[in-house]
Amino acid sequence: MVLAGAAVCVAGATWAANPIFVLNSLDATISVIDSGTWQETKRIPTGKEPHHLYLTPDEKSLIVANAGGDSLTFVDPKTSEVQRVVRGTLDPYQLRFSPDMKWFVTVGNRLNHVDIYRWDGKDLSLAKRIASSKTPSHLWIDSTSSIVYASMQDSNELIAIDLATQSVKWRVKTGALPADVFGTPDDKTLLVGMTGGDHVEVYDVSHGPAKLIKSIPTGEGAHAFRALGDGRHVLVSNRVANTVNKIDYTTLQSVAQYKVPGGPDCMEITGDGKYLLASSRWIKKMSVIDLQTGELVRQVKVGKSPHGIWTLDHAKRF
Repeated sequence: MVLAGAAVCVAGATWAANPIFVLNSLDATISVIDSGTWQETKRIPTGKEPHHLYLTPDEKSLIVANAGGDSLTFVDPKTSEVQRVVRGTLDPYQLRFSPDMKWFVTVGNRLNHVDIYRWDGKDLSLAKRIASSKTPSHLWIDSTSSIVYASMQDSNELIAIDLATQSVKWRVKTGALPADVFGTPDDKTLLVGMTGGDHVEVYDVSHGPAKLIKSIPTGEGAHAFRALGDGRHVLVSNRVANTVNKIDYTTLQSVAQYKVPGGPDCMEITGDGKYLLASSRWIKKMSVIDLQTGELVRQVKVGKSPHGIWTLDHAKRF
């Protein structure tokens, strides 16, 4: 679907040369989209339930976590060729490297654990499996690679894990169904999307256990974050409301809202900062939003229940 007057602008965009990857969770595939033509060029089989993905520190591999398949698929971010499959990683749902690139952390969404792996530049070795509360969902690691924050979706908690000792430092109660976690660059504040509510909870984590300091109204089903790359704003997707809010994390205010159909979930920002790419979870499409006008300018058909979305040609993460 292309809205009138927008196709030429988007189709002619020159922000990227590398493919866009969209994970189709219920199809166990990756849709590979040509960033020049906005056409799906192929689908890559993965393990069962690919949900999230993350780039290796050397930027040579994109790791796709197959939660139901207990495996990780390594894909070349430029050619989209599968490089290898690592099996025996139990229930990797969400994943993240520490900023110092020494640790790789996953959450077991169905098996209720957080796994901490050592990374030697090529291979992973399990350092510690930490039992968690119910349904760990999303991760954030602070800029000093000291603390892992994880949301517990079905026990309504936020926990902090000390990476040095690989033990739980604290746990606090949150609102209903906490999902993605975003930390501000100064490591003082955490934003947590409330998928069971219509807001983002803001926590002070500068001293000891997290303290709730604010609630930012956004939309029903507040879920995933993606920083705009301007050092000031972060987007949050509202899956039920079919909107995305722009939050100024220096003032903790919502400053704009975009309409995104089909249950927007994970998001990516193009390298030129002009377009928001969102996985429209319930309608098997990737939606493209012009961030200047707020218009839906294109939708690309993908597989069932699209979730994680990523391209090597993206805006900065802060």
